[in-house]
Amino acid sequence: MSWLILFFYRALRVNRTWPLLLIAAVLAGCGRDNVKVYRLSNDDSSSAAPPPNATAAAPGQTENNSAQPQLQWTLPAGWTKAAPGEMSIASFKVPGQGGTEADVTVVPLPGMAGGDTANVNRWRGQVGLSAATADELQKIGEAVQVGDQSATLYDLAGSDNAKRILGVFQERSGTTWFFKMMGDAGLVEQQKPEFEAFLKSLTFTSASQPEALPPGHPAIGGADQNAPMLSAGSADAGKPALTVPAGWQEVPAAQFLLAEYSITGANGTKAEVNVARLSGSGGGVLANVNRWRGQIGLDPVDETGLAKVTTTLDVTGGQATFVDMTGNDMSGQSTRLVAAIVPMGDQTWFYKLMGDEKIVASEKDTFTKFVQTARYTNAP
Repeated sequence: MSWLILFFYRALRVNRTWPLLLIAAVLAGCGRDNVKVYRLSNDDSSSAAPPPNATAAAPGQTENNSAQPQLQWTLPAGWTKAAPGEMSIASFKVPGQGGTEADVTVVPLPGMAGGDTANVNRWRGQVGLSAATADELQKIGEAVQVGDQSATLYDLAGSDNAKRILGVFQERSGTTWFFKMMGDAGLVEQQKPEFEAFLKSLTFTSASQPEALPPGHPAIGGADQNAPMLSAGSADAGKPALTVPAGWQEVPAAQFLLAEYSITGANGTKAEVNVARLSGSGGGVLANVNRWRGQIGLDPVDETGLAKVTTTLDVTGGQATFVDMTGNDMSGQSTRLVAAIVPMGDQTWFYKLMGDEKIVASEKDTFTKFVQTARYTNAP
């Protein structure tokens, strides 16, 4: 399963640190191909083997799943599994007529994750709508069923009626779950009943200690349990000063990214650059490099192998860890990934250029300069 960085989950340990736990996606052996089970592992080792029935399980998944939270659903007809994004534990593609498309994502985050009003307004911004007050949002919410509990659905048509979002979030035992369909306005409207059926089919199985992160996201070892989370509402406040290269088109950042850019090449080829931030070490270099390797179909490495696939890069205020790797995406297309991990005070910044191999090759030097010239408010 594809995966990437971003953000944290609650896991209170005996020593009162916050490990960031790896989530592994596991196919349930229930006899129905369209039912998936995701187990939120409470094991933070990086050497454990995946379960016998796992499909592309993330490093750190163990076979001892007896007390782990599970999320299970029935997949609507026509939906296909896609590579999870930076924060999602699951993603799906929904094709429509004439090449139209919509995406569905499932993201769990700790606590209230920014609050209801901030999250709905974030979605509104993604389709070009202005922010609304809490009272205004209360009037447009629709009651839906998410598993065995009620929730509120927000149906947000873009200002140009080109894009539409169906967004739902629900708090369960200290975790806020986000469910979102976004894409062509007509297709999303048509698929609304299927989206609601998907939500209703969800089954949540609690564990004694709910702990989680997006698939493959490494543990944030040693982070202060009371440290503030870097939520969507505080993202812009800590965004570094970035010099955006010519030819990079800034696009609405995906959920919980701080910045995202698209680069278009010949014959419609593309690459993307994203910028993210985590508290503390963000899980460490090894776990993050292995997460990226998994995104392009490469096997994980150990500490010895890590030294062979990484270099250092001089950046503002210190040094970054730099990787350059080539593999294949889920469709089998050759994909190159260049990324940097930049520790800065009590935070870690993550920069990634990924996409068509030729574009990444031509943009590598530009990307490197982009990382090196970033200026941080908390730089030493």
